[in-house]
Amino acid sequence: MKANFSIKVFVCATILLLSGTIAHAVEYIPVTTVNTCLLLKVNDKKHLEQTYFGEKIQNMKDMKTVDLETFSAYSTFGANHVFEAALRTIQADGNTSTELIYLSHRTEKKNNDLTHTLISMKDEHYDLFVDIHYNAWQQDDILEQWIEIRNGQRKSIRLTQFASSDLSFNAQQYYVSHFHGDWANEMNLSEQLLTQGIKVIDSKLGVRAHQFTHPCFVLSLNGAAQENTGVVIGGTLAWPGNFRFGFEVDNLNKLRVLSGANPYASEYTLEKGESLKTPELLFTYSNEGTGKMTRNFHRWARKYGIKNGDKERSILLNNWEATYFDFDETKLTRIIDDAAKMGFELFLLDDGWFGKKYPRNGDNAGLGDWQTNAAKLPNGIPYLIDECKKRNIKFGIWVEPEMVNPRSELYEKHPDWVIAQPYRERTEQRNQLILDLSNPDVLEFVYNTVDRILSENPGIEYVKWDCNRYIFNPGSSYLPANKQTHLYFDYSMNLLEIMNKISKKYPDITFMACSGGGGRIDYGTMKHFDEYWISDNNDPLSRIYTQWGAQYFFPTIGLASHVSVSPNHISNRSFSLKTRFDVAMAAKLGMDLQPSQMSPAEYEFSQKAIQTYKEIRKTVLWGDLYRILSPYTSNRVVYMYVDENKSEAVVFNFLIRKEIYPTPPNYVLQGLDPAKRYKLTEINKNPDWSHFGKYEGKTFSGEYLMKVGLNFTIYDEYESLVFRLSEV
Repeated sequence: MKANFSIKVFVCATILLLSGTIAHAVEYIPVTTVNTCLLLKVNDKKHLEQTYFGEKIQNMKDMKTVDLETFSAYSTFGANHVFEAALRTIQADGNTSTELIYLSHRTEKKNNDLTHTLISMKDEHYDLFVDIHYNAWQQDDILEQWIEIRNGQRKSIRLTQFASSDLSFNAQQYYVSHFHGDWANEMNLSEQLLTQGIKVIDSKLGVRAHQFTHPCFVLSLNGAAQENTGVVIGGTLAWPGNFRFGFEVDNLNKLRVLSGANPYASEYTLEKGESLKTPELLFTYSNEGTGKMTRNFHRWARKYGIKNGDKERSILLNNWEATYFDFDETKLTRIIDDAAKMGFELFLLDDGWFGKKYPRNGDNAGLGDWQTNAAKLPNGIPYLIDECKKRNIKFGIWVEPEMVNPRSELYEKHPDWVIAQPYRERTEQRNQLILDLSNPDVLEFVYNTVDRILSENPGIEYVKWDCNRYIFNPGSSYLPANKQTHLYFDYSMNLLEIMNKISKKYPDITFMACSGGGGRIDYGTMKHFDEYWISDNNDPLSRIYTQWGAQYFFPTIGLASHVSVSPNHISNRSFSLKTRFDVAMAAKLGMDLQPSQMSPAEYEFSQKAIQTYKEIRKTVLWGDLYRILSPYTSNRVVYMYVDENKSEAVVFNFLIRKEIYPTPPNYVLQGLDPAKRYKLTEINKNPDWSHFGKYEGKTFSGEYLMKVGLNFTIYDEYESLVFRLSEV
């Protein structure tokens, strides 16, 4: 028997050798967090497959007992592939196919919370190497994936598709939610049922790439996304440039999701020995709906995704809506004095402080010339810094270092530094052009611009980094003809490098990512920035929607929100001062409305509100967010923040459409400790009346509040009511 068995093995091995294929033992590669498992498998042909993505089970050996359904873990264009592929290359000899085989993998524990897995592959014929990287953030159930592609051949190759992630699913139904809009109307939530075919969510703007749609998605399996139930996968790309999400349902109703930088007009050439690293996709699995998904991202972001996520944010007063470009030293000093007396912690000087030959007295001149405008500020920025220090508040400043006005000294010296095509019109937006960050000289200039402003004006403690247009006619006078398609990718890659250098050199300066509002909100940018400006529109009704959408993925600690004038400058709608404060206090409070514009009663209300915000700030900025009533399904919007110890919570109520007979008047709270008792206190009270009277000062158990709930009516359109729960 033994002899016959040996002969059979020898014959089988010989046949395999003659056929050019050697059987490879099946191998499993788990990528896991505390609660989640992405299980990969190397099959007998040395191809990498995805075999499971979902809730982690304790006995991982059971995952290998029977064969589970498999999908390609990183699909390539070529044999047996008729749908969208993650990777498509053109070899030097013209071969457009790629066939990756597994080489090796290793998993390394970086610290108690982070595990890194590297899977190395190569083309079975060409020296094309592909490494798949996974970071698994254990406690917050966040996975991070990116790809590194290296050309080991003598001649150049071209990459025409290079996704960061390739995830597959098999369910009865798929719903995808994404976020869209435009300037002053950002982060609107939209959900669609996916059917056979492909849905693409992408950006082709190049710069300020998130103006129309944001690099985030929520995928819900077997039904529309729910807040507290059901399986959802949330994904967001850490990339400030063009992105692409492709959701393709095939003929068997299976779904493939490809995520990464947009390959549109971005074919990338790799010379011998060169490599390309794709942007990171951050994603999480939740079997408790979008609420848990959001809290996963927020908790992770406060620790790893946003700069100084553990540090307190300052309440600022901005001069922009009060003065626009029309200011001088005297006017600004008065605003600084008003800010300090009211209780603000920082004064922000916005656009218009620079320009020598071409003074920045409007948006049509001076951009690129970062010398202080002596006509407006004869004593320079240091004078304003000193005025702030005298009053014990901080000083901040506005910059837009990537842009240039044609009416500027910079453009006169370097017209070749802008992004433009030869023989084509140089199209302006907001009277400005974009500097070409693929050019090393421009890269150095932009870095030096920010560095010089900060180094020559010690005492600047806050920087608002703006970016107010996107790309037309993408061309570079620096890049060679055969690499013009590198512009989109190189711009974003080099921008992140500038941000990285600046944030490392000035770790204690607070940076806000503005970009004309929400045109650049992503975790590639946010790890270098402390705050993000999600919209130039401070209209409270618009802000309710915008902040609702932004908070699906991005933490409240970075969400700057300001109290503005009424009627609002953009919408012309009018709101009470209380509502304007309540909406802004649901995020990181700031103000454009000036104290000098207020009546005595408004001044007193504002002072009290600022002091109250200082008392609840930690709960709002570091607390867990629970969404209760959505503006998309209810006339009343309710959400709350609960601190880590469940000892305090703040609940925000907004009525966005007037109701004669309000429904539902009853709702239950979330996230509390059922065994603790909480005292309820309204904040920012209307001085004349309140709908919260029957609950004011009363105490209830967390169990009561989360099962029986609260029942009170608010009637008037745009009415707001905020109350605080304090453990007793």
